[in-house]
Amino acid sequence: MERISVLVRATDPISQAGVIAQLRTTPDVLVLGEESSGTQQVSLIVVDEVDDEALRLMRSVGHQGAARTVLVATRIDDAALVRAVEAGVVGIVRRSEATTHHLVSVIGASYRGDGAVPPDLLGRLLVQVGRLQRQVLAPRGLTFAGLAQREIDVLRLVADGYDTAEIADRLAYSERTVKNVLHDITSRMQLRNRSQAVAYAIREGLI
Repeated sequence: MERISVLVRATDPISQAGVIAQLRTTPDVLVLGEESSGTQQVSLIVVDEVDDEALRLMRSVGHQGAARTVLVATRIDDAALVRAVEAGVVGIVRRSEATTHHLVSVIGASYRGDGAVPPDLLGRLLVQVGRLQRQVLAPRGLTFAGLAQREIDVLRLVADGYDTAEIADRLAYSERTVKNVLHDITSRMQLRNRSQAVAYAIREGLI
């Protein structure tokens, strides 16, 4: 069985040494030294709280490559939870729950792309996401997909086979507006044409 290579980083040396010693007792994980930074498959960050120092550490690790990031934290409130996710964290473990077995389980899930967040934190994160959509994005006509609602409406009609004139008529836009909407989408998403834009939207579950 292939071992998952893990780089452990912490905001204090005692925590770093302790987690490294803990993980080295399991055959499922290969703990890398600092000299191997950038080659890890999973980065494990250990902090007391998600403060500015912890965020700098998470971002610096995230810039080193395509490794998944797992966060072990003593305290994590709602704002810290959102900041951690924004910094690229895909797995979260409370320090009080960081047994060797649990750490290895979350490392494995994160490596496979599944991610792992304690159920109560996931619920709080979803509340934060919903609030952001309602209070910040929706008033500006935006969605989490990075598309405005009118862009989604246009793409849905393109996918249904309507041409520019028909889309303009159904949405009460000018044909020029429809063309501009499609141009904005293809340019921003670096797509070649409206067909590729529709394929992208379907693949991403936007329409």
